[in-house]
Amino acid sequence: LEKTVLLGELSLDGRVRPVRGVLPAVLAAKREGWPVVVVPVDNLAEASLVDGIDVWGVRTLGQLQSWLSGSARLSERVGTASTDSAPSADLADVVGQAQARFAVEVAAAGAHHLMLTGPPGVGKTMLAQRLPGLLPPLSDSESLEVTAIHSVAGLLSSDTPLISRPPFVAPHHSSSVAALVGGGSGMARPGAVSRAHRGVLFLDECAEVSVAALESLRTPLEDGQIRLARRDGVACYPARFQLVLAANPCPCAPADPQDCICAAATKRRYLGKLSGPLLDRVDLRVQMNPVRAGAFSVADGESTDRVRRRVALAREAAAARWRPHGFRTNAEVSGPLLRRRFRLGNAAMEPLRSALDRGLLSIRGVDRTLRVAWSLADLAGRDLPGLDEVAAALSFRQMGARR
Repeated sequence: LEKTVLLGELSLDGRVRPVRGVLPAVLAAKREGWPVVVVPVDNLAEASLVDGIDVWGVRTLGQLQSWLSGSARLSERVGTASTDSAPSADLADVVGQAQARFAVEVAAAGAHHLMLTGPPGVGKTMLAQRLPGLLPPLSDSESLEVTAIHSVAGLLSSDTPLISRPPFVAPHHSSSVAALVGGGSGMARPGAVSRAHRGVLFLDECAEVSVAALESLRTPLEDGQIRLARRDGVACYPARFQLVLAANPCPCAPADPQDCICAAATKRRYLGKLSGPLLDRVDLRVQMNPVRAGAFSVADGESTDRVRRRVALAREAAAARWRPHGFRTNAEVSGPLLRRRFRLGNAAMEPLRSALDRGLLSIRGVDRTLRVAWSLADLAGRDLPGLDEVAAALSFRQMGARR
């Protein structure tokens, strides 16, 4: 027992019951040099994801005692498989909305945040659900990191626990601050922002979300992690996700905007819950309009597979460029690096200087526009953004700025 870690909950009848957080506990045991760990048999598949440490599964306290005396065997490590197959939702299912489809592609290429505004039924939710399918699969280390978070949250499958594709988390618009960022009594549970780590956090009907809940997103959006103060310390969970916001343009939300009965002041108040500092962190904003009958006679849009290949090439180009500086995607790159080491020419920067002089952009907005411009250049196979990419990036940012 001196070299064995025992994990589990002991019931009154001697059974060893499964617990949350086994995967991160086994990872910590391996990191600290413990050679053996015994877990509840229902957690065995999860614990078996960790190589380099002996893992055993136990059902009862009596079985554990017999194993220690050498008269019984415990369940051995099991082979594990990913729960995630190829995404079934295809981008070609979305009718029309070419501009919004392209915005989703740019978001995937550069890991940018996105806001879709439009009346009900235009495809906002469909597009958001198809974003994870455009993202590359998680690496082995990222899979363990994401799976560990879901383990602490108690959301893993007991048979095939490994998460290998970017998660998609869509909390209800009535969710509280604790549901979004985490909390609860006892050990703090990860919230939606942490469960969406390395994936997509989708807030549908974001104008219906409470102001406090919306503002709680600002810290994880900026820091990529969330700190939860507890009585005996601070719990820290990673929270590096892509945010996708979807909103109706007004409270009455008719299918055709011409049928809206809301006053102008009502519309401003409705989307006014989205504060300037929060929207300043959203790189791509698209106003979606109802699809007309003619859209059904047009050939289907590009499939997820085809767009995913373009996104993969763009991400490879970005990773090769930023890797020496410690970044992987365009959205992660620091502003000073963009403005100094990778400074664009005067002609390309002219739209940004003009917008800055007129008070339409903050310095942070300039940096975020430049990041989108680099993503547009990567998708086009260009080495450097030009005037066209900068102007397109600026139009994406200003499209939803008027509320």
